[in-house]
Formats: sequence, C-alpha cells, structure tokens
Amino acid sequence: MKVAIACDHGAYEYKEILKKMLIEEGYMVTDFGTDSTASVDYADYASAAARSVAAHENDKGIVLCGTGIGVSIAANKIKGIRCALCSDPLSARLTREHNDSNVLAMGQRIIGEELMKEIAHVWLTTEFSHEERHQRRIDKVSKLED
Repeated sequence: MKVAIACDHGAYEYKEILKKMLIEEGYMVTDFGTDSTASVDYADYASAAARSVAAHENDKGIVLCGTGIGVSIAANKIKGIRCALCSDPLSARLTREHNDSNVLAMGQRIIGEELMKEIAHVWLTTEFSHEERHQRRIDKVSKLED
C-alpha cells in the first residue's frame, strides 16, 4: 500500500516517527513535508498529500498538525477526499468501515505517541464494510462536491 504523509511544524516529530513505523511495516511512503519545525502553513502540505490520494498516486493519506483540525479541513477541500480527524482507535476503525475515509488526520498536541501509532495502524488495516447503507451515504456526500 502507498501512503502519502504530510504535516506542518506542529507535528513534524510525529510525522517522522510515523513515517519510520510505516516503512518498517512495509508501506511505501511519500513524504509531502514539512521537513522541520520551522513555521509553515498547514494547507500547503495537507492539500499536496490529499491531491495525491485523489489522483490515485497514493492509496491513502495521513496528515498531521498540532490539533489535526487545520489539516483535516484543508484535506477535505480536495474533491474525492474523505478525511477523518481521529483521536481514538474506535473512531479510526469506524471511519474506515462506515465512511471509507481515505485520509486520516491527527494532532500531535492532542494524542500521545503510542496512541498515534495505534490509531494509524487500526485505520490502515481496517477495510470498508461495503454495506449498502454506508455506500449510499458516501455517494450522497460525494454529490455535495458537484
């Protein structure tokens, strides 16, 4: 699986930790930055990662910032992206099963490192349920982009 990853300065540390973990687990990772803790604008990085998912260059994306809020808003502006901001493994599982989310957002200032790893693992390994009711709802949400 190919995973896009991006962050702003508020989550650079977590991005690097997560990138290392994903590579060790066999994921192909494309890093869209940032590359330091110097102040940057989250929209630039989150949108680049999200665009790569929307273009099917990457299968899924993970975006991070201090709270996860800014990157989730930015990613969701890209047509075809269903980005979910998660702070617990249950939400990560359910957003994959019910919403077929293709981008995960997390906040370095909100969750601990081990929880961040667990959320990412659960999200990446959970499949969409393909239940008709969930697909019907996703289709309705997708029509809102038109």
